[in-house]
Amino acid sequence: MFSLLIWCVYGIFVGSIAKSIVPGEEKLGFFQTVALGVAGSYCGGAVSYLLGFYSALEPAGIFMGIGGGVVALLVYNKLTKS
Repeated sequence: MFSLLIWCVYGIFVGSIAKSIVPGEEKLGFFQTVALGVAGSYCGGAVSYLLGFYSALEPAGIFMGIGGGVVALLVYNKLTKS
């Protein structure tokens, strides 16, 4: 249960930074921002794992999480805007 709370706080942090880096106006609410941050962390962790920097079970870290969040937000913007 405590782990879920930590992931939510981490998701808020990473998602907010990713939203501030990507130009444009996203109308994401609280839960979408948390989901963006968590998805970004998973994306960053997957890239780090494929490059051999981390093992499969280690967290990606703040910078890879933010980078993954930026990529996730760019993909989200591309899919939702026509």
